[in-house]
Amino acid sequence: MKTTRCASWTIGLASTVMIGGCSDAAGPGPGAAMVQIAAGPSTVRQGDVASFTASVTVDGVTSVATIDWSVEPPAAGRIETDGRFVAYEPGVAKIVAEAQGARAERDVSISDRGLAGGTFTVVGRGPIFDRFTSDLWVNGTVAYTGTWSARDGPAGLQGGNIIYVWDISSPSSPRLTDSITVNAGTVNDVKIREDGRLAALSHEDAGDLLNGITLLDLTDPLHPTVITRFTDSMHPGVHNLWIDGDFVYAAVDGSNANGGLRVIDASDPTAPSIVASFYGGDTSSNFGQFLHDVYVRDGLAFLSHWDPGLIILDVGNGIAGGSPSGPIEVGRVRTAGGDTHNAWYWPASGYVFVGEEDFSTPGKLHVVDARVPSNPVEVATFTVPSTTPHNVWLDEAEEVLYVGWYEAGVYAIDVSGELLGDLDRQGRVVATALYDGSGTCRGGGTCSWAPQLQGGNVWVADVNSGLWALSLDR
Repeated sequence: MKTTRCASWTIGLASTVMIGGCSDAAGPGPGAAMVQIAAGPSTVRQGDVASFTASVTVDGVTSVATIDWSVEPPAAGRIETDGRFVAYEPGVAKIVAEAQGARAERDVSISDRGLAGGTFTVVGRGPIFDRFTSDLWVNGTVAYTGTWSARDGPAGLQGGNIIYVWDISSPSSPRLTDSITVNAGTVNDVKIREDGRLAALSHEDAGDLLNGITLLDLTDPLHPTVITRFTDSMHPGVHNLWIDGDFVYAAVDGSNANGGLRVIDASDPTAPSIVASFYGGDTSSNFGQFLHDVYVRDGLAFLSHWDPGLIILDVGNGIAGGSPSGPIEVGRVRTAGGDTHNAWYWPASGYVFVGEEDFSTPGKLHVVDARVPSNPVEVATFTVPSTTPHNVWLDEAEEVLYVGWYEAGVYAIDVSGELLGDLDRQGRVVATALYDGSGTCRGGGTCSWAPQLQGGNVWVADVNSGLWALSLDR
């Protein structure tokens, strides 16, 4: 009696076919499947995405079969059901394709991404210690920083009711030139219109009927003047905002229809008016449904709506007939973990970088593929252990994302190429900066709120210490 066994053959470069079922040493028996990895590289760089394809034949006839992909060892990378593979660890990985009891393998050599060695250098700073610093906006050689909550500092208990104005024409020595005091407990956000002549700041915690926005005249950018304070239908408070042309998009606090988006026509800044509202949360719930932030670009508004997720509106793009006065929802996605905090849309790639502000999980930076706005899909994440991201700024020319990561400081992350999987495992960190030493956030030290690239420097608003200028050396 002849003993049968499972045999293997090599077909093509580094593609080994293992036959499921029994066969003899001469080859597979009748009806046995054969799998061959037909295409895919033998070398790949860490973090890059490569595509593999495989074919299945039975008795020499191509079979329509689902390929089950895997990678060995699992820590070497991630492979999708469509055969796209992203490499995590330098070394040698084995790509495995299985179908109908048969298996094929291909060894892939993974090289280092080669980004080690980047550094941040402190160029200058503008210290603020009597109040906590919130957001910033830099326009040319002038920077504006807000203030947050209440701080017991050198001058006693001080609230977040001031916007500071800085001359940064000499980055090594930012100079405070002016400040504006408003009736607020927090000036959480400040934005400048593209022409540099109009600014809007948000205010919260000023009392039921006084919250909203203040518009500033920047004819003299170093010494702004108040045009008007506008509070209509924004009583819960405005957390963040965006200016696009003649319109201010305000994220109003509140986990019900009293909150959500307000679109404000500021074409006459002395007499602004609300032209549209939108609320994307569940009106039957009063928890976790609020709109936290809004980002507008190319006629699309990206709403960071906390647990409902990232919501995309047509406000003039044309894909759904929307306009600033008639926004129309075109798509939404709930990123893993919820707590959708902020977003940055990159039209050239179609990616949206979405922050998740969660101090217990910890929070992640999520990447959403929005090339089809009606069907946004989460494709990647970046995690820093034990802390959560806050605001981001993308250098689109250099494909580097700057993230303020609270007590972990500022991260510069390479976001070039196709993004997939766990970006923090792909050697994409260009540099990090604990510019004020080890941080515990409001307990002291580094506590990064927001970065912004301007004039070759990365300007950072730090909650504890004010304004910083950093340079990135790669």
